[in-house]
Amino acid sequence: MPIDKSWMQKSRVSSEYYKGVLEFLDFAFSSALGKEMLPCPCIRCNNCLMQKREIMYDHLLDNGIARNYVRWLMHGEFEFCEPTNTSTNESDMHDEMQEMLNDAFGMPMPNEESERSRHVHEEFEKPNEDANKFYNLLREAEQELYPRCKKFTKLFFIIRLFHMKCLNGWSNKSFTMLLELLKDAFPEGETLPSNYYEAKKILRDLGLHYIKIDACPSDCMLYSKEYANANECVVCGVSRWKSSDEHSTDEFTNSAKKKKIPAKVLRYFPLKPRLQRLYMSSKTASHMKWHVDGRMEGEMMRHPVDSLAWKNFDNVHPSFALEPRNVRLGLASDGFNPFGNMSISYSMWPVVLIPYNLPPWMCMKQTFFMLSLLIPSPTAPGNDIDIYLQPLIDELNDLWDVGLETYDASTKQNFCMRAAILWTINDFPAYANLSGWSTKGKFACPICNKVGVLMVTVTVPDRD
Repeated sequence: MPIDKSWMQKSRVSSEYYKGVLEFLDFAFSSALGKEMLPCPCIRCNNCLMQKREIMYDHLLDNGIARNYVRWLMHGEFEFCEPTNTSTNESDMHDEMQEMLNDAFGMPMPNEESERSRHVHEEFEKPNEDANKFYNLLREAEQELYPRCKKFTKLFFIIRLFHMKCLNGWSNKSFTMLLELLKDAFPEGETLPSNYYEAKKILRDLGLHYIKIDACPSDCMLYSKEYANANECVVCGVSRWKSSDEHSTDEFTNSAKKKKIPAKVLRYFPLKPRLQRLYMSSKTASHMKWHVDGRMEGEMMRHPVDSLAWKNFDNVHPSFALEPRNVRLGLASDGFNPFGNMSISYSMWPVVLIPYNLPPWMCMKQTFFMLSLLIPSPTAPGNDIDIYLQPLIDELNDLWDVGLETYDASTKQNFCMRAAILWTINDFPAYANLSGWSTKGKFACPICNKVGVLMVTVTVPDRD
């Protein structure tokens, strides 16, 4: 059943609004699975502050709910809404899956004629790897969840489950247990995967994978390229592997089984396929040219495209500026404690890229942030962060020098896409690590490059 949100437009003193607030709170906290605090959607908090149920109730009655919060994504409502008409729901669901697969692979959906011609020439030419993945996912998108199920397909249901897993922080084990329960509850002939890993394999072909690269525990080097098979760091000589888990003894055969576990692993998310995905979606591809086609001319700075740095870059590199679809990126990085416990000393450094081709109401949304690196370490990498940036820098150099053939879904044309980083976003200590400029000592300021002045305040007691 669709959620009635008409009360959001009513007066705060009306009975409809009061009843709607109670229904909203019941819905939000029942979907939160035991959480005591949720983002408050009142006008003042605007989903930025966490509140308990009773405080949120007072805020919604006193301040009113933010009326533009029409999709309750932060309170358990899924992005895939459910229309009331079953036939419409089935059609919309099928269209959503087809559009998602089309955007993911940049391929048109096969019609009857193309299917017929594909089968005629099947013995002469086999589909390439991307086409095989596309057709496999297409079959999953059209497969019923169980016999005569008209509301969900297999792929649509699995995506919904993964969405719930991400929103509520389910573990992989709990996800597998839920799948086992659903398989027992559904009618005979259901098509659900039996565990988390089988479900993940189905969605894996959507792409956007990551690469694990072993690193020296002392942040000296990455075990890649010519050092991919090395067992020790060529700089400090420290072993690549954890010594405690290097050998395990089998209690039945008393034989030593080598089980090498790397001491530190960098997770790298390749940039090229993520940039290509921006143009594989017909909707996003048109927005990627906003900085040329859609921005307003004027003296007011509404977007980085209005800055002097952007204009100077275009003047220095006119060949890059000639193609408006070339991507201009910002890079942000800082350390945080993933455990949320300040008593535990641990600092993980994510490196995030932001595409500034998009309009201002899109480029700074979390949806378009691209996680590029996850640098694990009990301590911050410091100035050695450049070691971990190597795979990203190599890919950026290739995108700058050579480019990448990319399909633009908005124009139905291929073009050579290039990319460049224009800015970094960080605090002052992280600025020193990323740029190599020392922010300590005499010439700490990178702007004026002048000797700093130490201001000391001395309190002198009054003399009687």
